[in-house]
Amino acid sequence: MGMMKEFKEFAAKGNVIDMAVGIIIGVAFGKVVSSFVDDVIMPPIGILVGVIDFSNLALTIKGAVGEIPAVVISYGKFIQTVVDFTIVAFAIFIAVKGINSFKRKEEKAHKAPSAQEVLLTEIRDLLKNKQ
Repeated sequence: MGMMKEFKEFAAKGNVIDMAVGIIIGVAFGKVVSSFVDDVIMPPIGILVGVIDFSNLALTIKGAVGEIPAVVISYGKFIQTVVDFTIVAFAIFIAVKGINSFKRKEEKAHKAPSAQEVLLTEIRDLLKNKQ
């Protein structure tokens, strides 16, 4: 029974729950971004380049022989994955940048001087008045 108690304590810690929520939201966000890239971004890029779907682009090294499938380098899937990654990375960068700027503004607004800072300010003002 001791192991079950330890597991409950581990699972109930805030870090584990926060991590689980982050993973679930990350998976959902990944699906949204993949749909955005596949359904919104890639069709216009495909039209500009002359190819509608990058994932079909491939270089055949050896053709299919009988039941042996062809050997291909699917560089289109790689291009699609790089575009997906770039958009996800940019979206996360923008989100983190926004959160950081909000935190900085919040810290500046709520930061009261410490007792030591108040005391040093008073000493500085007294020294200025003596001169």
